[in-house]
Amino acid sequence: MKFRQIALIAAIIGTCFVVGYGIGYVIGMCMRTEIEYPQTAKEEVSDNYFGTIVADPYRWLEDDTSERTAEWVRQQNKVTFDYLADIDCRDKIRDRLTALLDYPTQSAPVKSGDWYYISRNSGLQNQSVIYRRHSLDEGCEEEVFFDPNTLSENGTVALHSASFTKDGSLFAYSLASAGSDWVEIFVKDTKTGELLPDHIKWVKFSGVSWTKDGKGFYYSAYDEPSGAMYSAQNTNQKVYFHRIGTQQKDDKLIFADPANPLHYHSGGASEDDRWEFIQSSAGTSGSQILYRKKGVGRFKVLFKGWDYDYSILDCYDDVALVMTNEGAPNYRLLSINLRTKEIKEVIAESESLLEGVSTVGDYLFAHYLVDAQNQVLQMDRNGRIIRAVVLPIIGSVGGFDGEREDKDCYYTVTNYTPPGNIYHYDIESGKSTLYAPSQVKFDTSNYVTEQIFFESKDKTRIPMFVSHKKDIKLNGKNPCYLYGYGGFQISLTPSFSSAMAAFMEQGGIYCVVNLRGGNEYGEAWHKGGMLENKQNVFDDFIAAAEHLIAKGYTSSKKLAIAGGSNGGLLVGACMTQRPDLYAVAIPQVGVLDMLRYHRFTIGHGWVVEYGSSDVEEQFNYLIKYSPLHNLREGVEYPATLITTGDHDDRVVPAHSFKFAATLQAAQAGERPTLIRIETDAGHGAGKPTQKRIEEMSDIFAFIFENTDTKYRKIE
Repeated sequence: MKFRQIALIAAIIGTCFVVGYGIGYVIGMCMRTEIEYPQTAKEEVSDNYFGTIVADPYRWLEDDTSERTAEWVRQQNKVTFDYLADIDCRDKIRDRLTALLDYPTQSAPVKSGDWYYISRNSGLQNQSVIYRRHSLDEGCEEEVFFDPNTLSENGTVALHSASFTKDGSLFAYSLASAGSDWVEIFVKDTKTGELLPDHIKWVKFSGVSWTKDGKGFYYSAYDEPSGAMYSAQNTNQKVYFHRIGTQQKDDKLIFADPANPLHYHSGGASEDDRWEFIQSSAGTSGSQILYRKKGVGRFKVLFKGWDYDYSILDCYDDVALVMTNEGAPNYRLLSINLRTKEIKEVIAESESLLEGVSTVGDYLFAHYLVDAQNQVLQMDRNGRIIRAVVLPIIGSVGGFDGEREDKDCYYTVTNYTPPGNIYHYDIESGKSTLYAPSQVKFDTSNYVTEQIFFESKDKTRIPMFVSHKKDIKLNGKNPCYLYGYGGFQISLTPSFSSAMAAFMEQGGIYCVVNLRGGNEYGEAWHKGGMLENKQNVFDDFIAAAEHLIAKGYTSSKKLAIAGGSNGGLLVGACMTQRPDLYAVAIPQVGVLDMLRYHRFTIGHGWVVEYGSSDVEEQFNYLIKYSPLHNLREGVEYPATLITTGDHDDRVVPAHSFKFAATLQAAQAGERPTLIRIETDAGHGAGKPTQKRIEEMSDIFAFIFENTDTKYRKIE
C-alpha cells in the first residue's frame, strides 16, 4: 500500500471549498432606516505586551459555551437576517443559484478489489453518494455503497476521509458532524455491507493508513478534551495502530512526543509493510520524517526538521520517494535507500514549481505549476521524461493516481470558465479520452478568462485571473468580486464555480489574485508573504484593487473583496488599511485577532506562518496589521458582512464575534456592519448544499444591495 494518510479523499470525496463562495446580483435601491445593532457590553480587560497595554473589552465573547454569548448570537443574527430579508431580489438569487447548481456531478472512478467506486451527486443532494459497479462498461448496473445523507436530517454529517484495504475487502471512513474538525472513524465490510464494531473517536487532522494485509490501520488522535470541545487548545497528538476487531482502548501507541506537545504527527507503513514512518510538523510548514523497521526499536531520524518540508510519496523495495524543498525552493523529488541511506535526485528542481508527484502503473506523473496553471510530465521511476501530457485545456489538473499494476488512470481538468471534465488516460500510449463531460447548466462560450499581471507596492510582478462576459465594457461601472488568500503555501489555481457563473451573468467581473504567501512560485513566494513579510500580502491585494480600478474594470463604488480563513484575515487587514478602496467587504471565517489566535484549538500551528504575540519582535509587527486592533472610531468602513459558523473549531468564531462588535462601535456613516452566524456549521468543509446555497444567496444579495447593482432575471 502506498504511504498515504488519506487514500481516497481526493478521488472519491472530491469536493473543495468553493473559492470565496460567490457574488451575486441583487438590488432595487430601497430606502432603509438606520440599523439598530445589539448593545455589546464592554468589560475592563487588557493585556500587557512588552510594555504596550492592549484592551480587549469583548473577550467575554470568546466563551462559546455561555448563555450570554448565545444570546448575543441570537440578537446579531436577528438583525442580520431581518436586513437580508428586506432585499427584494434575495429570493430570486436563491432560485437562480439553485437552478445553476442542480446538475449531476461525479468523481473520477477508483478501482478497489473487484469494484469501481464513483462519488455522485444528482444535483442538490446535501452530500455526495458513493456508488459502485463491477465494470465501467456502458449499461453495467451500479449500486449505492455509502450515502452520508442518511446519517442526518439536514445533511450536516459529512464524509471526511475514506480508505480501502489493498484487496478492497474493508472500507474505513471518517465522519465529521456540523462542520467540526473532530471526526470519528468507522469500518465497513465491502462484501456484506456490514458495519463492523470498530469505532475510533477524538480524531482530528488524520485519515486512515492501512497495512498491506488489511488487518489494521494507523491513525492520529488527541486525548478527549477537558475544556470546551470546539475552542480548547489541542495538544499532544499521538499516532496509534488499530487492529480490526478490537476496541479503541486496546489500540497500540506507535508514537508520541510529549516534549513537543504542539507538534502534529501522522504514521503509516511502506507498501511492502517492511518499514514504518512518522511524518511530523511543527506547524503548517516545516516537517520531519522518522522511520524504523516495522515494530523494531525506536524511530530514527530520516530527514531532520524543521527548516524544510518533506513528504513521503511512495516506498517499495526499501526505497522511499520523498518530495522536498530542501535545497530547492521550487521542490524536487529524491529517492533514499532505507538500508544504505543512499540519496539520489530523481526529479531536479526547475524554474517552475513542482506542485506534486503522483504514481500509477510504475510511472511518475510530475505536476508543475506555471503562472498558477498546471502542466503534467509522465516519467519513469528514474525521472526520465516519457512525454508531456497533452491536456485538453490549460487550468487545474487532478488525478493521475492509482496502483503499480494499473494500465490506465483518470484525471480532471478545469478552468474558471470551462467547467471540469473527467478524462481517461492510457498510460502506455499517452492518449486521453473524454470519460465524463460536465453537465453544468451554464453556457460558458460567452465568457472569457484572461490572466493579467500588475506591480505591487515594491514592484513585484503579481498575476491575477479575471473572468467576465466577452462583450463587457471597461467603463468602471461593473460590479467586481476580488478574491484572495495569500498564505500557508496554498496556491489558487483555476476552477469553475456555478456561483461565480451566476455573478458573471449579471455583468460581474470575477477576479482571483495570486498573492505572495501562497505557493504559486515556490518557497520564495511563500516566504515573501509570511512572518515579518506579511504586509506584502496586503500590499499585493490593495495593488490588485487599484489596478482593476485604474484599468476601468470597476470602481471603488462597485468593488467587493472577499476571502475565507487566512483570506478572512486578508480582507480584515485590507479594509482597515484602505477603507476608501472598496464598497463591500466579506471576511469569511477569518483570523482577525492576531494577538490571541494561537490560544485556541490548533491555532498554535500557525505560529510558523504568522509569528506569536508572545515574542516581542513578532508582537511588534502583528499589532500593526491585526484587523481587530486596527479598527478606529469615526472611520467609514466598507459595508461589511462577516460570516462564521458556530461549530468552527479551526478558526474559532470568537474572532468574528469580537471583530463585529468592535466594527459596529467604530463604524461612521450608514454602511451596514453585520455578522451572519451559521448554526451547525464549521470552517466550510462538508457544508451541505442547501446551506451553501442559502449563504451564497445572502452574500450575493448583500453585495448587490451595497454596490447599487440591479438584478436582471435570467430566464
